[in-house]
Amino acid sequence: MAGSSTPPSDETSYVKMTDVQQSLPDVSLVGTHCQLEYCNQLDFLPFYCQSCRKTFCLDHRTESAHKCANAGAWAERRRAAQQAKSYAGEGRQLRDYVSQKPCATPDCKTVIGTSLITGVHCTSCNRDYCLKHRLKEDHDCKNLVPLGARPQTNDAAKRARSALDKLRAWGSAKKEAANQAAGRVLPKPKPSTAAARMVAVNNLKKTAKGDDKLAPEKRVYLYVEAEAATTTAKLPKGQFFYSKDWVIGRVLDAAARSLQVENVNNQSSKEEDKLRVFHVEGGRVLEFNEKVGSSLVSGNTIVLLRGIGPAIPNLIEP
Repeated sequence: MAGSSTPPSDETSYVKMTDVQQSLPDVSLVGTHCQLEYCNQLDFLPFYCQSCRKTFCLDHRTESAHKCANAGAWAERRRAAQQAKSYAGEGRQLRDYVSQKPCATPDCKTVIGTSLITGVHCTSCNRDYCLKHRLKEDHDCKNLVPLGARPQTNDAAKRARSALDKLRAWGSAKKEAANQAAGRVLPKPKPSTAAARMVAVNNLKKTAKGDDKLAPEKRVYLYVEAEAATTTAKLPKGQFFYSKDWVIGRVLDAAARSLQVENVNNQSSKEEDKLRVFHVEGGRVLEFNEKVGSSLVSGNTIVLLRGIGPAIPNLIEP
């Protein structure tokens, strides 16, 4: 480094001499002499001054100790190198101003965007508000059209509402037609809250009938209703429990016997003669091969209906 124009980049004005002075023969063996006048001490670990580019012993390694002729030169080079480096945010415009404007609430006189009141931006309506009106309910956000949103003409809005109303009317008509085609008024689902269901199931367990030999953990307690053979003014009802491992077809046979409903599913191939099981809470007709444990839970209601077919969905409002 003694003969090089590129100075070492250490944090001090001096560095230890190792193989810096390659021009000196056997420098690692004989060391070098301190270049301070009147010292000339032989030092096997000399120090190199980055300012005056001379070597010194341990005692005279600093610029002040050897009265450096070019003191501060290394520091100036180091400072210039640091200033030449790129810094974070270089090439970007720094914001050195504050944009002041009134709160977006019409009747609010508060000026936001100052050093004391920065303001809060609402991402829903794309407006800026003071701290008092920062919440959505405080500036009536749901009734505001977002700034920058594409305006919607009255005709387009009316067409959208009309299409939605037609879709809802079509769905209601389909369900009403299904009910009229079946010619039946189906029961409503049992209470849907967890507490009400728990109370209903506990009461159902006290009155439900079934095979006493069936283990309690295998039982599913159900409300069962069916068409009466002599009248259509009401539906015969009963409370029964069945095994979780049964299929719906077996439940249908057992329920038909319990409610004394004629069951000719195995004798007639006509759909109008067959009984089907309708799940009130699920709003659908259950297939004969479905497992009870996977389709029903305790407290549900099933209805035995004749001639409705397997493909009539959602006969009641869910």
